[in-house]
Amino acid sequence: MNNRIRELRLEKRITQLQLSIALDVTQETISAYEHNRHMPSLAALIKMSEIFNASMDYIMGLSNVRHILNEPSDKANEADQKANLLDCYNKLGTKNKARLVAYAEGLLDSSND
Repeated sequence: MNNRIRELRLEKRITQLQLSIALDVTQETISAYEHNRHMPSLAALIKMSEIFNASMDYIMGLSNVRHILNEPSDKANEADQKANLLDCYNKLGTKNKARLVAYAEGLLDSSND
């Protein structure tokens, strides 16, 4: 698996040090993420998703779908997003369904801070 952290960081024009400060990790940890020597925690992935406006799967090189869903602007848009999410879930294999649920639970946990 080849992640896109370095590519996204450079596109955003931020240094490893700046990203490390935002994620509350060392610069060496960012380097390890970029060279696939260390996997980011769920909390780090959530924060990178916000920083780069990209899905966690895209950041980790597991998907080619980059942009995360925006906040729904109305009920129809929210219904479309829910249907899209359910469609994506249904297309996943068992292992990736479990990952998606874990990501969602992590998002819920982080929103309660």
